[in-house]
Amino acid sequence: MRQVFRGAVLLLLLLIVVPAPANAQQEQPPLVRVGTEGTYPPFSFHDPGTQELTGYDIEVVKAIAAKAGWRLEFVETQWDAIFPALDASRIDLIANQVSRNPERAAKYGLSSTYTYSRGVIVRRTGDQRISSIADLRGKTTAQSSTSNWAKVARDAGANVEAVEGFAQAAALLQQGRVDAIVNDNIAVLDYLATTGSKDVEIAGDAGQSGSEQVLALRQADSALLSQADQAIAALKADGTLRGISQKYFKADVSVENGGAADLSEGRGPRSTWDVLASTAWPMFVGLVKVTIPLTALSFAIGLVLALLVALARISPYKVLSGLARAFISIIRGTPLLLQLFIVFYGLPQIGLKFPPFTAAVVAFSLNVAGYAAEVIRSAILSVPRGQFEAASTIGFGYAQTLRRIVLPQAARTAVPPLSNTLLSLLKDTSLGSVVLLTELFRESQLAAAESNEFLALYSFAGLYYWVICVALSAGQKRLETRLNRYVIA
Repeated sequence: MRQVFRGAVLLLLLLIVVPAPANAQQEQPPLVRVGTEGTYPPFSFHDPGTQELTGYDIEVVKAIAAKAGWRLEFVETQWDAIFPALDASRIDLIANQVSRNPERAAKYGLSSTYTYSRGVIVRRTGDQRISSIADLRGKTTAQSSTSNWAKVARDAGANVEAVEGFAQAAALLQQGRVDAIVNDNIAVLDYLATTGSKDVEIAGDAGQSGSEQVLALRQADSALLSQADQAIAALKADGTLRGISQKYFKADVSVENGGAADLSEGRGPRSTWDVLASTAWPMFVGLVKVTIPLTALSFAIGLVLALLVALARISPYKVLSGLARAFISIIRGTPLLLQLFIVFYGLPQIGLKFPPFTAAVVAFSLNVAGYAAEVIRSAILSVPRGQFEAASTIGFGYAQTLRRIVLPQAARTAVPPLSNTLLSLLKDTSLGSVVLLTELFRESQLAAAESNEFLALYSFAGLYYWVICVALSAGQKRLETRLNRYVIA
């Protein structure tokens, strides 16, 4: 009996300790990162009630993932940054009404077509100067600069003003800043139905027989592309694509000539107060989760770097001084937006790939260091040289003199300009959306793209920034008062 018991215990231990064969373990479905705008209704936008990402393209790619066995992670960014994100392997595919054209087909892996649409010309209501594609020659249109519709407008002889998305383009057209827009007819119909606008109208077709929309992937991801094509074919065969299309457009846009899209019963316009009420909390979350931490961390790291650069700048060693001058010149001589693009999209090409938040911290910290270094250097030089000499007579070394005598006095001089740097940094974090961060300003952009309440939402975002800046200014005043104790009467 004891032998049987021992045998059972030994068998149990073997079952626990010995790993199961590899083929017996359930494999985790592959994670596919989907790039999309989130500001292009009805294809990709945020539901005003739940703030959830939704839209025709979102539902389509979710259905594809269910067929292909993918796990999805949505990454939202501006249209002009979406292909660089794909090139830098920040995302794996784009689901955002990407039109098939020869240039994209040569560079990317394009899936089977899942949407058929046509381009239209939009003009201010009653503007008889524009009625066909030929009338765009010499006129100005508003387009996303890297979109297929921008190419159509340029080929027609139009001057293209770059905008982030269709909502901004429509605002420019209403204000008389541009003459026309070329865009997808479905997007235009959704805009007219949602806003109830009578200020713009469709003038006619954009001269194309039709446009095919596809998923865009890297050419090297042939297996992923094959899975997407098989899933699209299956979704067409079982009627899933037709059902999604009927839900949004009352027509089947997944096939050619599937009927005219009807968006007359779309989301409908909302009042300004409803828009603000539903957006105030997401904007606050963006402020607390991204804007403030990004500002604090970048400023702290930037100050440490600035002190090191400033000390190198005043160093008697020419190599150190020269390197510091070169760093300051490069940072101050290039735009912050360019620095963000280099860190986030450029460095991965040489093997340095940072997550979005880390990349933003790196870029902002370097930018702060470039500007703050000169502030700190001038503050250190403002301390009378005699105090260095006096410190040496009582046995203080260079580092001890800096820490105990020079830097406390220099801090009082440096606080006001450094506070300006901090305030500028807080506002500059609004550029975080280009590196895939959803911060305060990005939340206002998402809401504005869906509701077209630009004045109210951007003013409300400005109120958030202003309140934080006022608080920081109050802190600056208290710090200056505290540092006054280091002033020699």
